[in-house]
Amino acid sequence: MRARGNQAARWITGAVAAGLSLLAAQAFAQAWPSKPIRIISPYPPGGATDIIARELGARLTPLLGQQVLVENRSGGIGTIGADAVAKAAPDGYTMGMFNTAHVANIHVMKLPYDPYKDFQAVSLVVDVPGVLTINPSVNANNLQELLALAKAKPGAMGFGLPGPLTAGHLAMELMKSLAKVDILPVPYKGGAPAMADLLGGQVQMVLSSPPAHVPHVKAGKLRALATTGLRRSPAFPDVPTIAEQGFPGFELNDWYGLLVPAKTPREAINRFQEELTKVLKMPEVRERLSVLGGEVVGNKPDEFQKFWISQLDKIGKLTVDLGIKVTQ
Repeated sequence: MRARGNQAARWITGAVAAGLSLLAAQAFAQAWPSKPIRIISPYPPGGATDIIARELGARLTPLLGQQVLVENRSGGIGTIGADAVAKAAPDGYTMGMFNTAHVANIHVMKLPYDPYKDFQAVSLVVDVPGVLTINPSVNANNLQELLALAKAKPGAMGFGLPGPLTAGHLAMELMKSLAKVDILPVPYKGGAPAMADLLGGQVQMVLSSPPAHVPHVKAGKLRALATTGLRRSPAFPDVPTIAEQGFPGFELNDWYGLLVPAKTPREAINRFQEELTKVLKMPEVRERLSVLGGEVVGNKPDEFQKFWISQLDKIGKLTVDLGIKVTQ
């Protein structure tokens, strides 16, 4: 009889504890947010990461009833900002806008954080295929013609590299490896100087996100040869993908998504993701993000978490297999 009594007491205690936890979670969800939220952009102002973060912050502020502010913490190929997110209090008031470079650096440099354990996913925001453009002086009208020129004169052509470990950098190195061609990387401190030298003919090609290329292609100053997604880019619907031009299955896009410190309450993550989904459905926001040449995603936290881990494995391995090195 005493055993039954003890078992019943334990059951009641467990039920009470579960009920209290549920009440505490509900109370947190109702109270959050009670102060401004910051989105850390690990790059300088004006780039795609910063533009996306500020667009979302401005739209989320009235929905959440608190200011959503963007803080730029650039340096270390994005690692300084990522480290600030990893070490922030896990209270739902700090998150980071991450991109492809953050899954590429794990096997290339020593990180002050563990990308597998120190973050929780909120949502993948947008997926952006890169575009390869060439100076019109290059006698090529498609990707195969360009690669034939590169094979005929190994090392004679160069590609402008706006930044190390960008999706464009990785896609270019992967394509070179698959095609067995030698095209020299020419590093620049940002996309603007790389594009300036491409327009001037100092380098023959650049592979990066569409916005920097669109006006020059429309003006006839550059020629677009290929994009990096499995589907054609919204910014260049008439330009075939790399996969269509002899490399089936080729896909290496840039993407942008929100992560928070590990152990952030799920109630805060879910609330933020719900409001973010509303923002990403706004026609004006979709139009603004489409300028980047990307596809708006806005998935669930668990879906983005799986994607984040898979990208850490896939892209991290790719950097090793391709022998990519970086210097800081």
